[in-house]
Amino acid sequence: MPHSRRLHPLLALLTPALLLVAAPQRASAEELRNLFNGKDLTGWHGNNPHTTTRAKDAEKSLAEQQPEFAAHWRVESGELVNDGKGPYATTAEDFGDIELRIDYKTVAKADSGIYLRGTPQVQIWDTTKEGGKWDRNADKGSGGLFNNSKGAAGQLPSVNADKPFGEWNSFVIKQVGSRTSVVFNDKLVVDKAIMENYWNRAEPLPARGPIHLQTHGGEIRWRNIQVREIGAEEAIAFLRGDDQAQGFTSIFDGKTLSGWTGAVDNYEIKDGAIVCKPGHGGVLHTEKKYADFVARVEFKLPPGGNNGLAIRYPGQGRASYDGMTELQVLDDDAPKYAKLDPRQFHGSAYGMAAAARGYLRPAGQWNYQEVTVKGSTIRVELNGTVILDTDLSQITEFKDDRPHPGKDLTSGHFGFAGHNDPVMFRNIAIRELK
Repeated sequence: MPHSRRLHPLLALLTPALLLVAAPQRASAEELRNLFNGKDLTGWHGNNPHTTTRAKDAEKSLAEQQPEFAAHWRVESGELVNDGKGPYATTAEDFGDIELRIDYKTVAKADSGIYLRGTPQVQIWDTTKEGGKWDRNADKGSGGLFNNSKGAAGQLPSVNADKPFGEWNSFVIKQVGSRTSVVFNDKLVVDKAIMENYWNRAEPLPARGPIHLQTHGGEIRWRNIQVREIGAEEAIAFLRGDDQAQGFTSIFDGKTLSGWTGAVDNYEIKDGAIVCKPGHGGVLHTEKKYADFVARVEFKLPPGGNNGLAIRYPGQGRASYDGMTELQVLDDDAPKYAKLDPRQFHGSAYGMAAAARGYLRPAGQWNYQEVTVKGSTIRVELNGTVILDTDLSQITEFKDDRPHPGKDLTSGHFGFAGHNDPVMFRNIAIRELK
């Protein structure tokens, strides 16, 4: 996922009189920078996405919301203030993996929320009984991912941490891929829960999008709005946590191919990673067989790189056909792959099930992937976003109508299916499922 800052494409349609955009500031991945300057609305515009997405002409709708935005939002004493009406305050920039810090103060009967990547939302409630929304779980407190499915992880906060009216509340929100953690008033209320795509629940959260500050029913004040972009290494550490504490066993010592067999002569160890030798290939696989398991692996693709994860490989033949499947590891942004079948792009069960695209980091950066294989089902989570969740037993249509005789295997080896490119793999761990 590229981390360069860009403006939402609809903003290009707004005139300078309607939108003031802050010049991009240079900041390292470790730096917090202000999204609100405390003086005016530079870098913000009005956009109620519920209105814009339903409009026949989204560009016209967005332009029409700007006078209303100016009428209902103001800056007062260094605070961004809304009177409870109008379109939502929306960043000119789109964001991917970030840490967002923000303070707010609101009044009785009001509720609000923070939209991430243009998607609702980290909820803000009037948590009192008098607020009249206990039937919607307002009594559980603010900070939950309210628009997640009922009962889904993170949909309700783990604790009610709201402060009384008149006091400032503080959020520290980390979002990596679709996984969101929320610290609210110094209490962890959501822990790496997947934020669902409200606009299309069949698809994952967008890789990038704006931040919206919702307005709904009463005055709300915001201050100390800061963001920090999260780089690849920090993102991996956030997502992965402690392998050993979670029952994972390392299957690569970082120095040798002990415990591995197959095309060992076609791979080498470099900088603590297994690398396919340029111009070579074949399947390097574990000596051990696995039935149901969760595998964790970090990988780095060169430009145009191609490899794959061999799942339940029988020890001979092609992983993509003779094994349960080959999960593609592919720089699918490379022009030479533009015309591939969707079932050949990164994360796909080769020739059988297509993965969602757009969640790889640029070639040359490390990615983190977690694969869960249980029975006939496979789930692939890439950089915090689930890009494939499929049941191979239900698939009846195949690329080129070519059969996959190994797709119903119940156990086999785990490995890498090289295709001549120096793709790198490190920190490989497996947890067997009983």
